[in-house]
Amino acid sequence: MASNGVPLHRDIVAEFASRGLIHDSTDRAELTARGTTSQISAYVGFDPTSDSLHVGNLLGQISLRRLQLLGHRPVVLAGGATGMVGDPSGRSDERNLLDAETLNHNVQSIKRQLERILDFDPGHTQAILVDNAEWTAKVSALDFLRNVGKHITVNQMLAKDSVKSRLAEGNGLSFTEFSYMLLQANDFRHLCEHHSCEMQMGGSDQWGNITAGIDLIRKTLGRSAFGLTWPLVTKSDGTKFGKTADGAVWLDARRTSPYQFRQFWMQLSDIDIEKMLPQFSLRSMDEINEILTEQRARPEARVAQRTLARELTELLHGEESAVAAEQAADVLFGANPISASPAALHLIASEVAGSAMGKAALGDAVSVLVLTGLATSNTEARRLLTQRSVRANGEQIDEHTKLDKIPLLHSRWLLLRKGKTAYHLIDFQG
Repeated sequence: MASNGVPLHRDIVAEFASRGLIHDSTDRAELTARGTTSQISAYVGFDPTSDSLHVGNLLGQISLRRLQLLGHRPVVLAGGATGMVGDPSGRSDERNLLDAETLNHNVQSIKRQLERILDFDPGHTQAILVDNAEWTAKVSALDFLRNVGKHITVNQMLAKDSVKSRLAEGNGLSFTEFSYMLLQANDFRHLCEHHSCEMQMGGSDQWGNITAGIDLIRKTLGRSAFGLTWPLVTKSDGTKFGKTADGAVWLDARRTSPYQFRQFWMQLSDIDIEKMLPQFSLRSMDEINEILTEQRARPEARVAQRTLARELTELLHGEESAVAAEQAADVLFGANPISASPAALHLIASEVAGSAMGKAALGDAVSVLVLTGLATSNTEARRLLTQRSVRANGEQIDEHTKLDKIPLLHSRWLLLRKGKTAYHLIDFQG
């Protein structure tokens, strides 16, 4: 805060460049001068093709939060209209088109996720969420062609990489997708005119759409505007970022549990975490450099992965869920479960085999191992117990152990572990 009470606005270019977050941009000197003298409103758009964002969308939302922390104003644009068309950028085929009711449901669901990342409370940097269906749905095709289409030539559109790449692949490009660039350019123009939004950000595949909007603003409003893109996030092993063997990593806990979300970041390679910690963390670069220095000295400790996993899990799911996810991971990788919280046990229940039963069903250890499927026969169960290969709530057990004498976790759960990786969680209140 300046001495006169006016909030300071810090340099967007310097901050983003220091984190490897600039692929293309409009004039950097001009953007720096503009951003350090007064507040800039900038937007990132997403098409609500699902009722949840996923990790592939997260860098855009984190970048808006970073911009907000620099004293600027973030605008999130939901493509309620453009989502009905589909952006051809970065795609080799055409999206399935969604109906208006589904898109509206998706927008409302995603807004709840965004409220964890961005500050929507009234104030100098208050974030806003807009839906381009509000200003697009009522515009006739003739009005759109007259007011927008005449300002952008087909030559310009064909020169954009997103269009050229699709045409070069030989699959063609429908007129619906071809028109997407005009719709997005008009979004930028509308936000500039009605919300004083003068900057658009996005992945590098959005550069053609962004510059089309800047050009439209110059021609129709006589104003200058800015654009900035970051490199597309890729993993060093060539696999797609934000994907696992089970599919997309979602930001909605009902689709991807906080435990699974945390493990995604924990499993990043040392090469990838060097790049992704500065890009995804909201910590200062001084602190990030200290963490990376420690990471290089002791890579086996995975301090950088742990730091980012904790920060993002807490940001998306809250502190309690972040702590529970860490505890669940510790237990599933061999730690004693006796100190795990109820929240951690609930997460474990979603990750391992389990059953609900009454305490009366707790017979001898042999029968329980067979009943839970940890052993296929009484003979195998006795062998496991003789070899001391089974633990119950952290206690090593044998054939003579009375399971009903072992204290339940939080008076509810009995966690059986065979070897190092096979688990079964019995819930006596289920």
